[in-house]
Amino acid sequence: MYLKGSLKSKKLYLMLFFVVVNSVLGQNIPANKIIENNKLSKYLKSDVKKVIGKKVSKSDLADYLKQKFSERYFYDWKNVDKRFKNYKATYPLAEKSHTERAEDHMRKYDDITNWVLPFSYKNGKPVNAYALRHLARQHKMVDIAYQYHYQDKNPKYLSYFKNQLKSLNTALDIDKYEKIEDGNGVYEAFRSGYRVLNWLHIHNLFLGEVNYTKEDQLTTIATLLQHGAHLFERNQKFHSGNHQTRGLSALAMLSILLRDFEGTDKWYDHAMDLLEQHLRKEINEDGFQFERTVHYHMSDIGNYYYVYQLAKISKIAVKPFWKEKLESLFVSLIKIAYPDKYSPVLSDDTDEPWAEKNNISGALTLGYLLFESPEIGYFSNKQVESKMFWYASEQQLEMLKNINSTIPTMKSVEFPITGYYIMREGWQVNDKMMIVSAGLDDKKPDHQHGDILGVQAMANGKVVLPNYQVRYSLKDLELFKNSMTKNVALVDDELQGKQYKSNKGGSGFGKFKELPRPTTISWQKDESLDVFVGSHDGFKNIEVDYSRQVIYLKNDLWIVKDNFKSNNLHTYKQVWQGHYSLEESPNLIRSTFDNASGLDIYQLKTIDNVKTNGQRGKQWSVVSKNEQKNFSFITVLYPYKGYDNRINETQKMLKVKGWKVNSSKWELAGNDPKSLSKENDEVFFSVKQIKYKKDKFSFSETADVFMSLSDGKLTIQNIGDQEVSLSQNKGKEQLLKSGSKLIYNISLTIE
Repeated sequence: MYLKGSLKSKKLYLMLFFVVVNSVLGQNIPANKIIENNKLSKYLKSDVKKVIGKKVSKSDLADYLKQKFSERYFYDWKNVDKRFKNYKATYPLAEKSHTERAEDHMRKYDDITNWVLPFSYKNGKPVNAYALRHLARQHKMVDIAYQYHYQDKNPKYLSYFKNQLKSLNTALDIDKYEKIEDGNGVYEAFRSGYRVLNWLHIHNLFLGEVNYTKEDQLTTIATLLQHGAHLFERNQKFHSGNHQTRGLSALAMLSILLRDFEGTDKWYDHAMDLLEQHLRKEINEDGFQFERTVHYHMSDIGNYYYVYQLAKISKIAVKPFWKEKLESLFVSLIKIAYPDKYSPVLSDDTDEPWAEKNNISGALTLGYLLFESPEIGYFSNKQVESKMFWYASEQQLEMLKNINSTIPTMKSVEFPITGYYIMREGWQVNDKMMIVSAGLDDKKPDHQHGDILGVQAMANGKVVLPNYQVRYSLKDLELFKNSMTKNVALVDDELQGKQYKSNKGGSGFGKFKELPRPTTISWQKDESLDVFVGSHDGFKNIEVDYSRQVIYLKNDLWIVKDNFKSNNLHTYKQVWQGHYSLEESPNLIRSTFDNASGLDIYQLKTIDNVKTNGQRGKQWSVVSKNEQKNFSFITVLYPYKGYDNRINETQKMLKVKGWKVNSSKWELAGNDPKSLSKENDEVFFSVKQIKYKKDKFSFSETADVFMSLSDGKLTIQNIGDQEVSLSQNKGKEQLLKSGSKLIYNISLTIE
């Protein structure tokens, strides 16, 4: 009897345990099976049951939820026909794309398809991992839903959606779907979250259609509830990265739209709590998304936008912290913007393979809808991107007809945590802008490229120093992620990215196990010049110390100085992206553009050779200095407009934008010193001593300095990579750190 009692007690204990666990997790709704339509009402909250009636029929429940979607979703399904007519008029070119994508999907997959590899397309060719991931996202199912409306509501498109959704439910029921641990999980947070976003939109597009029966509607609702339960169950703890963020965004959306069901309040609290953690941990204090790419930065904007917008529609209070962080994402895009309102390509930007800049206007248009900032309005379009048309209210769309716009006032700015430094002339279309990449995320550097201390630049309306977008499925991904397609310095045959490895899922995505760790030594912004100085450890394995100085002589030109030190002989290199002619090489190479502008890259120190190479229509030039222990490239980057304004090496006194090269009136001593001089400003490299008549300034170490004389005051700024001591006429030495200045009262006139 005791034994039987003990077993009963244990069974009772286990039952109570699972009840408690389910209660804590909020898992009244099952995660691994679809609730039958006739049982859905059992999962409703008690107060909802009272509203609907004592006995909730399937018909009553479908009607109730249909009305709630009308009130809660981004747009009212009752106005779909009118809204779709507006969509067609606003985006007349979209139909061709939607048709091609819809036909592509339907041509490849049966409506009742498989969800686990291996299986084949309808033409017999095998489906690969990359394709399965996109099938799981169901993004082309949205195009199929549009085709229904384009094609006079042809029911085959509606039936295709219903059957494909049911085929996934069948796969779940018989346990034949790709699992998370395989790397291609159909219910993995990113793919499941993406699918929820798409299916919610499709559900709302079809809610007013006769052929989308009440049974169909409830099946979709039951499927979405299972997705929510699964997302909740599998995302209990914080995991860094956009995959979980996408899943949590979908979970929050489901909890808002389907808040009539028991347990969804816990979904909401949990999703918002973890999303807040992502906002705190993954949106750096300087406002940039931690993965350091424009693509994933804008992707996160979408993730948070959907939740923030739905909460506003339902008048659900969201913490002020959300608004601050979300707004910072939009302001960050303004800070990095080129004068033509696009942005540089930063690491894994993937929308347009090999493109040299990013279109950020769509994301900033959403920012204007949310915050109505005139500076954000400057970048906004008169209409949202076609894919976001359905996620903006009628009032917001009307607002875009009269955008309040103000040109930004910010110029040179920095992201000290993320590691981006922007040198900006202004916002006119021909103004110059350069960005230095000097960061490495310590948590998830998967999307970063081999471009540590690399630069990109625009001038005269052209990207003069480009970087290139990539695509995971392309065989050239590793090439375009690594250093040979960046504006960086290299040693021998070493690239920055080491031990590249594709992911086990086989989707094409790959990452480097090792990238250089950067250090920002100094960053200074002034009226006359901006100076960035940094180093990285990417060549420690071959015992080479490396640093880079980037100097912007305001409104005129840039200088890049690359410093290498070693006890052994090496070949030192710079890589410059672009199509360069080599008539004046090796010390001058030139790119030209169709608006009579160009970029001259001029070496102040003699180099040995230049070699060009390229792929996919992109080219780059590699300048080299061979068999050296210590060497510094001192490189003038001069963007010019008009043939007569180029660098002319035949001049007796070489001038670049008014800067005289190696023609200073100061006497220079040092290690092969170089100079640029313009009026009362001087830039000196590798000087140990500078002297004019009776005035002499001595440095404890060979130094790089900027010097300006004005109203009897001589300002000397250290633009080098190390601190030095400076003395005037054998006076007391004063410490001059990298980036810092000393000012001397001096009765000196340069004749």
